[in-house]
Amino acid sequence: MSTSFGAFIDIESAPAVIKDPPAPLHIKDNIPVPSSVELDELSWRSKYTDPQSPHVGGQTPNTPHNGSQTTRYPEEFFTSQPATPMRGGASDFVQTWKNPLMNRWRLLSICLTWLGNGMSDSGPGALLPYMEEGYHIGYAAVSLVFVAQAIGFLTAAFFTDFIRSRVGLAKTLMLSELLIAAGYIIIVCTPPFPATVVAFLVVGYGYSMNLALGNVFMSSLADATIVLGCGHGAYGIGGTIGPIIATAMASHGIIWSRYYLVTLTIRVICLGFVGWAFWNIEKEPPTQLLTTLQQTATQQQALETGEPTKRQLFALSVRNRITLIGALFTFAYQGAEVSISGWVISFLITYRSGDPSRVGYVSAGFWAGITVGRFTLGHLATRIGEKRFVYGLGLGAIIFQLLVWLIPNVIGEAVAVALLGVLLGPVAPCSMVVFLRLLPRRIQTTGISFVSSAGSSGGAVAPFLTGLLAQRFGTFVLHPICVGLFCVMVGCWCVLPGVEKREE
Repeated sequence: MSTSFGAFIDIESAPAVIKDPPAPLHIKDNIPVPSSVELDELSWRSKYTDPQSPHVGGQTPNTPHNGSQTTRYPEEFFTSQPATPMRGGASDFVQTWKNPLMNRWRLLSICLTWLGNGMSDSGPGALLPYMEEGYHIGYAAVSLVFVAQAIGFLTAAFFTDFIRSRVGLAKTLMLSELLIAAGYIIIVCTPPFPATVVAFLVVGYGYSMNLALGNVFMSSLADATIVLGCGHGAYGIGGTIGPIIATAMASHGIIWSRYYLVTLTIRVICLGFVGWAFWNIEKEPPTQLLTTLQQTATQQQALETGEPTKRQLFALSVRNRITLIGALFTFAYQGAEVSISGWVISFLITYRSGDPSRVGYVSAGFWAGITVGRFTLGHLATRIGEKRFVYGLGLGAIIFQLLVWLIPNVIGEAVAVALLGVLLGPVAPCSMVVFLRLLPRRIQTTGISFVSSAGSSGGAVAPFLTGLLAQRFGTFVLHPICVGLFCVMVGCWCVLPGVEKREE
């Protein structure tokens, strides 16, 4: 029996005594234990930013690198202060326009979308005289298309973030393209004027959605001022070619509404492009990690102050000082921009005896100036600083607007209008970067939607007011209105708080 029992017991000798064991690794005292979030942050940084990582540059862990290799010891991963996931480590989460690779296509899809937006905004300026003739209406009535588009913009501001949180970014952008395309289909049919006004309202709703979401996406990338400059530059390209196409078609006897067949084609392409480029963006590893950190910070805040609802977040955003200043600034900027584009042609025809088939191209020169300014002057903003740079642009815009008013010939005014566009071009991307840096992260989408909607309101109220006053006094009222709006811009910029440049 003892033999059977012994089969279940493995008798071993006592372990050998270890002499001179290695000294334990000492870690500095008073070092906090890293949280799970910080360890995740460390893992992500090593995966996506470490040159030794297999995910960077196609390297494998066993691939030798040129130069010396430094061994990392555990104590190097600890700091004297705990990490701050949302701010202290922000630079670790900033993607670029080319990393990950899909961001290149996303940026290109946003640029194409905004090119269509530019054609949509600039086209009516060249088509207004033909719309007035076709519908037998005056300046005040035709200005209703601007008002309708602004109403669509404002309405979308209440629902854009809600829709994005429910269906995702890709489907929200696709919905915006569907709405814009539906509005264009109505316009192309040349319905009665009230139906045309409703169609512009639908276009404004979809336009607001892709503008706000595009601004937030591009501002989240490294070198946001330059990236936004490319996006807004694409908008300027659309604004440049829009009046050229519209004037060429209308001056050759083609009915004005057929211009929107061109813009409709672009929207159909954008529908598939943005859907493919942004599909499942929320499931990508960097986005998942950043979402986890945001949720952790939000949960911590919810424990202290109570979790806000979507309605409360919207209320917080519209009460935020930065949102209100940004809304007024963008209202004045876009109001002046659309007023110049929409009414300078009528001014040249009335007061400078311009030929409608030729002066229509002056609007194209204005948008070409905006495009050149956004592609060339955006680099200066990053060196000089967006805050000081916009001051100079605002003051220069006032001077050139006065020149457009006072120069007594068409050629001189066309040159002044183009140079005015060069100065106005970088204002939109520079100001958007500053607003996003100053806005709290949790209300950025809602706040930017509100700011963009205010800009569209300015792009409707100012041209509509110009049309009402032009009906009574003449189209020269365009110039004092624009000078006043530029003064409002400079005033808003003066009261805007300072912003610390983000390390990228």
